[in-house]
Amino acid sequence: MKTRPLLNRRLDGLGTTIFAEMSALATATGAINLGQGFPDTDGPESVREAAVRALRDGRGNQYPPGPGVPELRQAIADHQHRFYGLSLDPDTEVLVTTGATEAIAATMLALLEPGDEVIAFEPFYDSYAACIAMAGAQRVPLTLRAPDFRPDLDELRALITPRTRLLLLNTPHNPTGTVLAPDELSGIAALAVEHDLLVVTDEVYEHLVFTGAHHPIAALPGMRERTVSISSSGKTFSYTGWKIGWVTGDAPLVAAVRAAKQYLTFVSGGPFQYAIAEALALPDAFFTGFREDMRRKRDLLAEGLRTAGFRVYEPEGTYFITTDISPFGDEDAYTFCRALPERCGVAAVPNSVFYDDPEAGRSQVRFTFCKRDDVLRDAVERLARLG
Repeated sequence: MKTRPLLNRRLDGLGTTIFAEMSALATATGAINLGQGFPDTDGPESVREAAVRALRDGRGNQYPPGPGVPELRQAIADHQHRFYGLSLDPDTEVLVTTGATEAIAATMLALLEPGDEVIAFEPFYDSYAACIAMAGAQRVPLTLRAPDFRPDLDELRALITPRTRLLLLNTPHNPTGTVLAPDELSGIAALAVEHDLLVVTDEVYEHLVFTGAHHPIAALPGMRERTVSISSSGKTFSYTGWKIGWVTGDAPLVAAVRAAKQYLTFVSGGPFQYAIAEALALPDAFFTGFREDMRRKRDLLAEGLRTAGFRVYEPEGTYFITTDISPFGDEDAYTFCRALPERCGVAAVPNSVFYDDPEAGRSQVRFTFCKRDDVLRDAVERLARLG
């Protein structure tokens, strides 16, 4: 056996995800898992029945079309027009993917070459680092700093070099909950146009905005032809296991992403695609009710965390709350999270793993509130033991 390491050196340090580690710890200790962001209840019954109906009717049981079933592509185009006024050709400007994670991977593999630089907001979702690395590119972090986690556009400008290929955005932002404001998006768009950069924007929490509103950067002048927008059904409809995501954008961009995507999963989730097509057409009351229900859960958990002694950074969107453990006299979030299940029976995730510079988020811990009310109340009671 040759002595060279088995794992591709680009993936060095990107082993088991923190979500798998902390979820396993929660299972082993019987702790309430507020670390991994998945709901503990299913979404609308009508959507589940739509998937059952598709299975029984034989729709999607064999390979669906490569770009996605026509009904879903049309539903995605209709959704973008309904909520944001964006007009898309469902045949050339919409691509269905195996969740947003595959969409990000296919986009990075399609658009990047070795040596390219990608500027991404730090802390960033862990798959960003892995996908950029697999493409052979270099990630360049723009750090969002507590307490407000806003991007510094002067700092962003300073990070742009002749090697910068694209800007990777995430709004609403996981894990901080920041929602980019119109003036911030306009400033980012101006830099992208000035430097002829591509923009990839992860918008999976688009329907979970509690402060302000979600504004797609693709709608701004000069951005349609340079923006790949990514979203998915899992966070909005609470069927995360179905893994139905999508890419939208100008036809040449979508064609490029499709060229890479077809060699990843090729296709997946046929019957679920038909169900999500119906889900996207649900009335406004569903989307409003979903958001307000999550707002209430956010407030329940945030108050409990404050009472327990955490410094709480209230999120503008997503279903995560970032906290600081410094009031406990502790600065090491990873060690804190490793011990938390045994200390009080709750599992969380250290934000330090989402930074290139772990010191930048060393004392930050992320909790999710996409759980049943009784589970959140139980978690709050357990967290109170820390005080």
